Parts: sequence; C-alpha cells; structure tokens
Amino acid sequence: MIVVQMLSSPKISMLEIVYQDDHLIAINKPHGLLVHRSSIASDAKEFALQLLRDQVGRFVSPVHRLDRKTGGLLLFAFDKEVEIAMHKQFQEGGVVKKYLAILRGYAPDQMDIDYPLVKENGMVQEAFTSFVTLKRAELPVPFGQHETSRYSFVEAAPTTGRMHQLRKHFAHIFYPIIGDRKHGCNKQNRFFKEQWDMTTMLLHASELRFLHPVTGEQIALKAEPQEEFKKVMRLMGF
Repeated sequence: MIVVQMLSSPKISMLEIVYQDDHLIAINKPHGLLVHRSSIASDAKEFALQLLRDQVGRFVSPVHRLDRKTGGLLLFAFDKEVEIAMHKQFQEGGVVKKYLAILRGYAPDQMDIDYPLVKENGMVQEAFTSFVTLKRAELPVPFGQHETSRYSFVEAAPTTGRMHQLRKHFAHIFYPIIGDRKHGCNKQNRFFKEQWDMTTMLLHASELRFLHPVTGEQIALKAEPQEEFKKVMRLMGF
C-alpha cells in the first residue's frame, strides 16, 4: 500500500519571490491562490496582488494570469509603462512559457496539439501547445477495471495564451491533468482525493523567458513546484 500525506492549505504569510529588480517582480504562486479579487470566487480571502503589495510595500500589477488552481511563476510590474510593454510581449508571443503537469495515462513521448478553442462568447481562437513526456509511472494501486494506475510527467510549452489552454488541450487528447475538476477526469480526481487526500491541480508554471522591457537583456526565470506537487512526484518516483 502506498501512503502519502498531503498538507492542507495554510494561510499564506509570505510569498516566494523568485526575481526582483527596479521594474519587475516574479513570485512562485501557490496553488489555490487567486491573482486578484474576482466576483466569481467570492469565497477567496487572500489574493496574490494584495499579498505582494503588502509584502514589498509598493504598487504592483500583474502582466499575465495564472488560473487559481495553477501554481508557479507569476510576473508583476512596478509601473504602468513596464506593465503595458510586458502585456504586448506576451500578446505577440515574445515570452517563452513552460509548464510541468502530471497526466492520467501514458502520454506520447512528444506531441504538438494544434486545436482551436472556443471562448464563452463563441469566438474561435487558434491555440497551439507542444509537450514532451519526461517520465512515466505505474503505481500498484487498482483503478476501476485496471490492476494498476498509470501516469505521465510532462513539460508543456504553449505558444498561445488562451484561457485554460493546457487544461483543455490535454483533455482533448484524453490525457487530462490530475486534479482538474472542470476539464479533467472526475473519477481520477475522486480517486486522488480518496486514496491520498489530494485535491491540488497538478499544473505548475515552471519557466518564463523574455526580453526585459527596460534594459533589453534576456531574462530567464525558473520556479520549483510547490510542496503538494512535489509530494505526488515523490509518490510516483519522478
């Protein structure tokens, strides 16, 4: 029997700052933390924006977004001009983004997913994701009619930035992200909750590379997965 103890989400006291200069600051956002206040998540009491402002004592504004359940690199600007310049760089595809995810099943060694996504207003948007499978795991834990449970640890590089793009793309190819309640596998999510008391969505923004909008130098940022993600990695031998 495989046993792993998951931690409940404690109140956040200090955010992990990965990078900071006079113009930009990046944090390693915990899973479950909203970027800013939202009417669709009235239950939330803490927000990355307000926490970071209080922590550094300065105005900050996010230059991109991460889902509430996604952990990892989140970049902020200290002033409006830099914010606008970074927005433009993201929109024009000038920022290289990489994510780590744990998927249900044995995913292909590598794959390009070219699959348009539809917004809530019906607009169709091009969406492209490449990924490579880093490792696979087979746990001696029965699931449904199977005697074991199989998973893949992947690194994904989206070249477009659509809402829930990675979540939708992996669901589209039938290798959903573990813990994704909206687009994932309800049976697997319930399995992880019952077997290991784990409800975290296993998607982590691991790398950002971009040109600094003021200095012009190449910036390469990396962030380690959060502890709950690492616990599942250890469980699976990744």
